Amino acid sequence: MPLKQTFGFLGAGRMASALAGGMVQAGLVKGRQLIAGDVVPAAVKAFTRSTGGRAAKSNAEVLRKADVVVIAVKPHQVTELLAELADQVTPKHLIVSIAAGVTLAQLEEAVGGKTRVIRVMPNTPALVGEGAAGFARGRHAKAADAKLAKQMLEAVGVAVEVPERLINAVTGLSGSGPAYGFQMIEAMSDGAVAAGLPRDLATPLAAQTLLGAAKMVLETGEHPGKLKDMVTSPGGTTIEGLHEMEAAGVRDGLMNAVRAAADKADTLG
Repeated sequence: MPLKQTFGFLGAGRMASALAGGMVQAGLVKGRQLIAGDVVPAAVKAFTRSTGGRAAKSNAEVLRKADVVVIAVKPHQVTELLAELADQVTPKHLIVSIAAGVTLAQLEEAVGGKTRVIRVMPNTPALVGEGAAGFARGRHAKAADAKLAKQMLEAVGVAVEVPERLINAVTGLSGSGPAYGFQMIEAMSDGAVAAGLPRDLATPLAAQTLLGAAKMVLETGEHPGKLKDMVTSPGGTTIEGLHEMEAAGVRDGLMNAVRAAADKADTLG
């Protein structure tokens, strides 16, 4: 169902453009319901060109014209930005932050009062419509606000609501996880090249293989272990490869990577 709100973006970079463009493509909003501001004029121009949205002359204009304000600047810029705009935030505003590491408490303190705030941990595959995001609502955000945030994020992938204490776990998994996937694709491609396959064939086959495996998990609802067993014939090629992965500690490495990234996110926060 189309949304009636106007969405303002403070920061018009690639993630903001992806989110706004996804909302337009999904039919949630029209371009005229989007407005963006950024200190980099080229970023605003790219945003308006890709989404059909409007360009704001100032951050204050974004606040005046938007019902939902998406904070899409670098994390270190958030506090200063909100301090500048705090007295312009009104009860009508829902603040949605996609700035990594900036807590709900920090956001709420910056804008003051009983402002409705939602914190989001997106990931880069949102740029191609396949994001995986977690979000947490602040003390004053209501169920309707969470529903709206979920609609926004699902325009570019999958979104789940979690308590804020689990946001760092989301960061370690889906926030950092694309890099793990890219490394796996690169390694699988290297293995295929070592086995004699040309690189220009190996890399797309490796990428499509992981994409297909992921879609099977999502679309069948089966446990990944069960799907793995479906591919693994007694005495066949797959069990041979899996044995090598276990010997190399791939499973432990991936588990440790997620935990280490989550721990690091906790430290940064």
